[in-house]
Amino acid sequence: MKKRMAGVGLLMVGLLAGCTTAVPSPSSPVSPGASQAAPAFAAPSSASPVPSSFAAQSTPPKLSPEARMETDRLLILAAKANDPARVRELIAAGGNVNAKDGIQDSAFLYAGAEGFNEVLQLTLAAGADVRSINRYGGTALIPASEHGHTETVRILIAAGVPVDHVNNLGWTAMQEAILLNNGGPNQQDVVRQLLAAGANPDIRDPQGRTALQNAERLGFTEIAALIRG
Repeated sequence: MKKRMAGVGLLMVGLLAGCTTAVPSPSSPVSPGASQAAPAFAAPSSASPVPSSFAAQSTPPKLSPEARMETDRLLILAAKANDPARVRELIAAGGNVNAKDGIQDSAFLYAGAEGFNEVLQLTLAAGADVRSINRYGGTALIPASEHGHTETVRILIAAGVPVDHVNNLGWTAMQEAILLNNGGPNQQDVVRQLLAAGANPDIRDPQGRTALQNAERLGFTEIAALIRG
């Protein structure tokens, strides 16, 4: 009887051994054809590379001098094409919004002069030098005032562009707003903004005329009234 029970026990042990799958230890090699389930919540490895899509974008990449020059050139072209999406990409790629081309235009200066407000806001957010000057020795505010870009003038004044800067022609933003346009509603709004920002209407042009004298001489009665007021 004891021999029979021992035999049954050995048989059960053999059956159980045949139904058990061996689990390789962490140090055991896994055959090329074998699959190994990953844990549901694996702890991240500090040595794992961070995907590029999650890389920090706040710091512009370091560029070689040649790459920087090309990126700056493309940035100015994108600004002149009024392409905010491309401008944003090139700023993120390390483009310098204060870099100038052969005729002394920067992305900031050109956007301000032409009233490309979305591009202008991008350059200001990227650290545009609000005191920078163009080939005529003028700030971005002067041509913006000349062209009657009322919203652009508002943006530039708020950004801190000097309102009484005198360019190489001897004109301030207010003088150009009067002398180089038609005295219409946009020019009136520009003059109103400049006066509210503290611009001095008594700065004279090379002929010795004040902004008021030029407005009266050209028949811009509304602008003259604004200055008198």
